[in-house]
Amino acid sequence: MTFAQKLRQAESELTKRDKKLAPIIKASGPCRIKPHTDHYGELVGSIVGQQLSSKAAAVIWQRVLDLFGGKMPSSAQLIKVEDQKLRDVGLSWAKVGYVKDLAQHIIDGRLDLDHIATMPNEQLIEQLTAVKGIGEWSAHMFMMFGLGRLDILPTGDLGIRKAIQKLYDLKSLPDPTKIITIANKNKWHPYESVASWYLWQSLDNSPAKPRH
Repeated sequence: MTFAQKLRQAESELTKRDKKLAPIIKASGPCRIKPHTDHYGELVGSIVGQQLSSKAAAVIWQRVLDLFGGKMPSSAQLIKVEDQKLRDVGLSWAKVGYVKDLAQHIIDGRLDLDHIATMPNEQLIEQLTAVKGIGEWSAHMFMMFGLGRLDILPTGDLGIRKAIQKLYDLKSLPDPTKIITIANKNKWHPYESVASWYLWQSLDNSPAKPRH
């Protein structure tokens, strides 16, 4: 089964299982999650773009690439480059440390990029969040949009919390336990990522993918 076919199956199953989510699925059209294989670039980019608008992140990202001749730097190159040069192209001192910590985790094998696509969810989250600057939310986004894992429920995402509060008529923003309860009640598994994507679509001005 192709990835697109898996998405269509997820949409069909969620429509049948969750009557509140069904109208959102119909109104939003096909889910547009598109995984890729540039896992290293995605992780470096997610750190560079943290707490920035998409436009600002794109500008700084291009400056980082220009620093390495317009190409994606290898982990070894990131380790060797002077901290001040990364700071000069727009990275905060914290992010300089984060990208170098990511590079070191990859070099010494603590983050196993060669097997990242087949690693169990919990093991992968553990490896990702061991890197400075990558929290559980960033790990979830990477697993959903980088790896295309369909069973990820980003319980800490504010957009998801707001969408669930509105759609399920809750008096307050749900905590992770409440989100899991709603997901289980409506039988989202194993399509939590697709359900989450549609929850984002239900919000005003919601992007197809939340910004890092």
